[in-house]
Amino acid sequence: MDETAGFDAPPPRLALAIVVVVQLGFVVVGFLNLATCHPTRGQFLAAGLIFLGVSALQFVHCAPGLREVRERFGRWTLSAQAVLTYLPLVFFGFSWGGMPGFLGSSVLLLLRGAVAGAAFGAVVASAGISGLLLGVGVAESVYLTVAAALTGLIVFGLTSLAQLVIEVRRAQQELARLAVTRERLRFARDLHDLLGYSLSAITLKSELTSRLVTANPQRALEELGGVLEISRQALADVRAVARGYREMSLAGEAVSARSVLAAAGIEARFDVDGLRPDGPADTVLATVLREGVTNLLRHSTAERCVVEGRVAGGRLRLTLSNDGVPGDGAGPGDGDGRGGGLDNLEVRLAELGGRLSAGSDDRGWFHLVAEVPC
Repeated sequence: MDETAGFDAPPPRLALAIVVVVQLGFVVVGFLNLATCHPTRGQFLAAGLIFLGVSALQFVHCAPGLREVRERFGRWTLSAQAVLTYLPLVFFGFSWGGMPGFLGSSVLLLLRGAVAGAAFGAVVASAGISGLLLGVGVAESVYLTVAAALTGLIVFGLTSLAQLVIEVRRAQQELARLAVTRERLRFARDLHDLLGYSLSAITLKSELTSRLVTANPQRALEELGGVLEISRQALADVRAVARGYREMSLAGEAVSARSVLAAAGIEARFDVDGLRPDGPADTVLATVLREGVTNLLRHSTAERCVVEGRVAGGRLRLTLSNDGVPGDGAGPGDGDGRGGGLDNLEVRLAELGGRLSAGSDDRGWFHLVAEVPC
C-alpha cells in the first residue's frame, strides 16, 4: 500500500467548494430553463423561493457538519424536498423537469443499499413519466430522464468524493497525532530504561566512593573512574534516544551489571554465555537486564542475584533472580510487583513476539523472566 496515498488530495475546503459550485450551476441552469418559458413576475419569484428551499435542503443533505441533523430529521427533509420537486411541476411544467435530479442525489446520500438504488431508479423514472403526463414528446421525456440521472449521479459523486477527502484529511491528522504519541512513549520508555539504571549506578558508586575517600583512597579513585565511565555511557544513551536509534548488547550489559552489583556488595552469578541473541532481541534482552538490575538496587534488599540465559523450545529465555523480596511479598517495582519499567519491557517484548513474567516463589526469591523467539 502506498504510504503517501491521500496526501495529494485537494484540501477539504476546495472539495466542498467544487460541490457548491456544481450545485449552483445546476440551479442557474434551472433558472434559465424557466426563463425560456416567459413566466410572470409572480411565477418567477415563486420559482426563486422554491429554488432556495431546494438548495437549502440539498445543502443539509450534503454538508459534512450536518450529519446529526440528517440522522434525526433526514426523513422529513427528504420528504420536504420531494414535495418541492414534484408539486411545482403542475405550475411550471417542462421547465421544472430537471429538478428530480437533485432529489435523486439526496436519495443516494440519505438511504442505503438496495433501498437507495430502487428509490433513485424511481426518481429517475418519475422524471420521464412526468414529461409524458405534461404532454411533451417522447424525446423531451427521455431528455428529462437522462438529465435527472446525470444530475443525481454527478451531485452524489462529487459530494461523496468531498466527504472522502474530508475523511482522508481527518485520518492524516489522526495518524500524525498517533505518531507524535508513539514517539513520546518511545522517548519516555528509553529515558526510563536507560537513565534509570545509569543514575542508580552513579548514585551507588558515588556513595561507595564517599565512604572510601579516607579509608581506601586508591579504591575510591577506581570507583570514581567507574562513575565517569557510567556518566559517559549515560550521555551517549541520551544522544541515542534523541536520534531515535540505539543498540544494546546483552554481553556488554552483563559486564556492566556485574560491576554495579559488586559495588553494591551483592553476590552475583552470571550465566549468559550460552545466550547469543542478535539484532532487536539483543537490545531488548539487554534492556531487560538493565531494568531488572535497576529495580533490584532500588526496591529490594537482595544479597544474592543469579542471571541465567537459556535456549529452549525455539525461544531465548533470560532469567534474573534475587533473594531480596520484601517482607510483604512484593517484588521489585510497585507494591504489587509491577512497575512502569516492567510495563515498558512487556511492550518491547510483545513487539518481538515475546513475553515477560515476574513474581516471587516460596523461598522468598523474586524472578524476572523474559522470552523472545530465536
